[in-house]
Amino acid sequence: MNYPELALIAFVLSVVFSIGGVGSAIAIVPVMGWLGVPLMEAKPAGLFINTLSMLSATLKNLRHGKLDHRFGLPILIVATVMAPLGAYSGRFIPRTYVLWIFVAFLLYSGTMMIFFKPRRGGTGGNHVLEGSIIGGVAGFLGGLLGVGGGGIISPALIMLGYEPKKVAATTALVVFFSSLSGFLTYWRMGVLSWELLLWVAVPAIAGGWIGTHLMHFRMSSEQVKKVIGVIMYVIAVKTLIVSMG
Repeated sequence: MNYPELALIAFVLSVVFSIGGVGSAIAIVPVMGWLGVPLMEAKPAGLFINTLSMLSATLKNLRHGKLDHRFGLPILIVATVMAPLGAYSGRFIPRTYVLWIFVAFLLYSGTMMIFFKPRRGGTGGNHVLEGSIIGGVAGFLGGLLGVGGGGIISPALIMLGYEPKKVAATTALVVFFSSLSGFLTYWRMGVLSWELLLWVAVPAIAGGWIGTHLMHFRMSSEQVKKVIGVIMYVIAVKTLIVSMG
């Protein structure tokens, strides 16, 4: 296993995906699979990377006053509770099925990021109910796939009409907690590769910090969505090829 290569990939993807507050595990987990990392080791590693990169992103958001924690509280609570259930369920679902779910997850997220136009004035609904549903689905799938759920949370909130940069900051906070919850579950299950985790930790933190800086000061909301959407499509196609091979 080429650990320096994995470290570089963790850094680059953490930069790109923290720009949108999504969490880079959505890309890193399938990429690790292509490079020969067993899926049950790749998933907790992805959640570990999410935890570190989203912690870095969230601290930076707090420092610059970009985070409204009340906005995402229902999502955070439910996603954090559901992530361990998803992680534990992964023990009973065959690898091929997990990869197919991954493909559907990536295609959904990419499509929403690239093509969906936010609904203006659409933020007056039941925030608790909406947040609980979004958090439940995102937390369970995030734990099952090892991705933290940001690929569901961010597009869903944008669809409801929230401003993408506010969504990015909120999603980063939620993904930190849901990823930590899922990671601890995999730890208790005894499927961690500590050598792999040590190699990707520092690059993930650095990537999360740099990506969040770019999001706040260098990129527009539309650029954020389209860059991430295109990457999700590319990874979906590659994962589909792998799952059929």
